[in-house]
Amino acid sequence: MAAARFVVYSYKYVHEDGRVSYPLCFIFSSPVGCKPEQQMMYAGSKNRLVQTAELTKVFEIRTTDDLTEAWLQEKLSFFR
Repeated sequence: MAAARFVVYSYKYVHEDGRVSYPLCFIFSSPVGCKPEQQMMYAGSKNRLVQTAELTKVFEIRTTDDLTEAWLQEKLSFFR
């Protein structure tokens, strides 16, 4: 059975102008088929964890198949 997860990932991101940064990305995975109780538990603690850890790059996925380098680069390009 699928389970909700929090992932904190440091990623080497090369900007269009050649600068390199290492953003700390918070990814909340709540796959289809996850127990509703578990989804509520993770969703309820997500905001507190993000605030406490001062994370600014926060993303959600519903299927781990979506979690690719191209997906992450697309999401990070929003922040420039």
